[in-house]
Amino acid sequence: MNEERNQHSELPIPNGWFAVAFSKELADGEVKRIRYFDEELVLFRTRSGQAKVLDAYCAHLGAHLAEGGRVIGETIRCPFHGWQYDGDGQCTRIPYCEDIPAKARVRCWDVVERDRMIFVWRHAEGKPPAWQVPILPELEDPDWTEPRTYELKVEVHMQDMAENNCDPIHFQFVHGMPDVPPSEISYADNGRFMRIISRSKQETPLGAFDTELERDSWGLGLTSVRTKGIPNAGLLMFSSTTPIDSGHSHSRWLFTVTKNLADVAGEEFIAGMSQGVLSDMRIWKNKIHRTHPVLCKGDSYLIEFRRWAKQFYSESA
Repeated sequence: MNEERNQHSELPIPNGWFAVAFSKELADGEVKRIRYFDEELVLFRTRSGQAKVLDAYCAHLGAHLAEGGRVIGETIRCPFHGWQYDGDGQCTRIPYCEDIPAKARVRCWDVVERDRMIFVWRHAEGKPPAWQVPILPELEDPDWTEPRTYELKVEVHMQDMAENNCDPIHFQFVHGMPDVPPSEISYADNGRFMRIISRSKQETPLGAFDTELERDSWGLGLTSVRTKGIPNAGLLMFSSTTPIDSGHSHSRWLFTVTKNLADVAGEEFIAGMSQGVLSDMRIWKNKIHRTHPVLCKGDSYLIEFRRWAKQFYSESA
């Protein structure tokens, strides 16, 4: 391994809420094999419509519940010997034995389904959720378009992706912005929520307006970007980036605009956001992570982001 790679720091997997699927991808009674947080998991939807996530391997002889397992009512049945587990991971039925051992259970994961995605709470120490997944009213507002989806997998730790939000200089060199408007950073929810607002004058098909780019982050996994200032109109991007393991991430995006913008700016907004990330891919896939980078005074936003990000890692990690 060369000297540069020796300087690479392996970041652990952070704590927080992370999407494991779009809601539309999981029908009632469907079972999916998923791998996130460096764990093998099974995702299924019960007959009543509840999304559930369990550790993948049966407590009996270790069969993978997603490889041939099927939903029976509110449970998932192991394909090997028919043991059934409910959404809490407890074995509720063994077809050939009435006495169910007390240890017949698998780990269940906290799941919340909202904003058109299925989210899982992950904590290295098994602590319960410390904050909630936000509710984005635009996604259910009849005056906004049906959300468009986009996703990609990247060979990089998710923190390196999240840092882009607090790295305004890179927009000039990577994305060709002529200048970088000043930004303001504020915090809420005991410091776990971060908002960055940038103001600039924008030329739009509806005219020139003083606009705000409002970027909200809930932990390292969830981010929304809103464009405000165009009268009676708006644009929203919402993303969840989920760690597959310490070196690979899966990002899911939702795009929506007010219907009065759909034909004049909506398609350009969606194309610009989705194509813009491709410019970052070459950087992400070929960079190393420096825990102690050499920074200058102009990197104040990055310095603040790294301080904020530390809270989402367990000491044990």
